Amino acid sequence: MLTGSPASAGTVTAAARVILEPRGARLEPGEILVAPSTDPGWTPLFLTAGGLVMEMGGPNSHGAVVAREYGIPAVVGVPDATSRIVTGQNITVDGAAGTVAPAAEPPGA
Repeated sequence: MLTGSPASAGTVTAAARVILEPRGARLEPGEILVAPSTDPGWTPLFLTAGGLVMEMGGPNSHGAVVAREYGIPAVVGVPDATSRIVTGQNITVDGAAGTVAPAAEPPGA
């Protein structure tokens, strides 16, 4: 279990997508965006994100504010998230508790 600061309430379980740089990045609808930090250049990725996990930032950081605007669960300030979470890994983000946990694999996986 990884912990950080609660940033946007809600819970989501989905595949993670670790993205280190927004230029040319692709995020499938519903995937959880895992990033070091975000700024306005990342905003288009929030349109399809099902959730957000960010290594840096607090409740008033860019990612947290945009996640709340789009209504997606978010946890920020999660140390080493981009190296501890792997693209394609199913995770559960609890934006109210500030936790990120591995999720059970979906049936048939």
